[in-house]
Amino acid sequence: MKYPFHIWMWVCGLFLMALPLSASPESSPDPQAEELNVKEMILEHLADTYEWKITGWDNGHITVPLPVILHSKTSGWHLFLSSKLHNDENSFNGFYVTHKGKYKGKIVERDASGAEIRPFDLSLTKNAASLIFSSILLIILVMSVARSLRRNPMEGKKGFIGLMEMFIMSIHDDVIKPAVGKDHARYAPFLLTVFFFIFLNNLLGLVPVFPGGANVTGNIAVTMVLAISTLLVVNLTGTKEYYKEIFWPDVPKWLKVPVPLMPVIELVGVFTKPFALMIRLFANITGGHSTVMGLTAIVFVTASMGATINASMTALSVIFTVFIMLVELLVAFIQAYVFTMLSAVFIGMARVESHQKEKELVETKYKTINK
Repeated sequence: MKYPFHIWMWVCGLFLMALPLSASPESSPDPQAEELNVKEMILEHLADTYEWKITGWDNGHITVPLPVILHSKTSGWHLFLSSKLHNDENSFNGFYVTHKGKYKGKIVERDASGAEIRPFDLSLTKNAASLIFSSILLIILVMSVARSLRRNPMEGKKGFIGLMEMFIMSIHDDVIKPAVGKDHARYAPFLLTVFFFIFLNNLLGLVPVFPGGANVTGNIAVTMVLAISTLLVVNLTGTKEYYKEIFWPDVPKWLKVPVPLMPVIELVGVFTKPFALMIRLFANITGGHSTVMGLTAIVFVTASMGATINASMTALSVIFTVFIMLVELLVAFIQAYVFTMLSAVFIGMARVESHQKEKELVETKYKTINK
């Protein structure tokens, strides 16, 4: 099979689309309830869940239940939909979602002593489902563009195909090619995939309705995998000169022996560069989502301050929220661009040639020009 991974993702996508919608009841609102906890609301929005909420109302909400896959040390494997956890007891087969403690928001069970413990959890959460959906969507978009360009390679493209071609050529010619150097074609597929993956998930995270709204690139586990991928590409394809500059840099010997000060600093830099990539993407996307949610919360926080104040603050909230959302569209592109650019720069630094080879190359070019 030529594309087994793509076919597997298609199957997962069709499975997700076939899942039934569930309407889960909620307790009726208490008129004496406490004021809105903005911090809890923002954290709840940013957190991962075992279901994909579509809409809600006073007494319930409509969600897409997702598969829960657990392994308990006492009862073995369990497979069921997350809607099974929303009943009168809010539990199923002894499993339930805890709302406090160190396992807050996670499925737990109780051991013989009554303490909460975590089963081995392979459940398809909201972020994981969004990740599969965005990957399938990206494959469809890229393959449709490739098919159109392959059909008429010399014809000028318009519309969406032309826009995608502009993005691809811009990233390839203005970022990857100058940053990586002569081996740019070898790394272009990886870097272009990283750019469009981050950009698409950033955009989907700004869409408030299904199938958007998941905090994929604001999840540090996702940004960590992206950063580790860059780390592996950089260090598994680095030249001998790159490793020489790490373990025996061109500095005075007293900085290398007897105390390997500079090698230690260079070695630490190998890991701090992808770490910075991980934190930058995670922090910027999380900060943007938190800002939007905080501005939206103004409407509810000022509800008890009277109609005049609430109406004026609601108008300001809407204006500022729309403005920040427009800024987030720009940030979605900038963060994908920066991650790709820095990854390309790190790869280019790892492809450095020895100074002698560079000198010979310059001399060869000089002689060729003079002839």
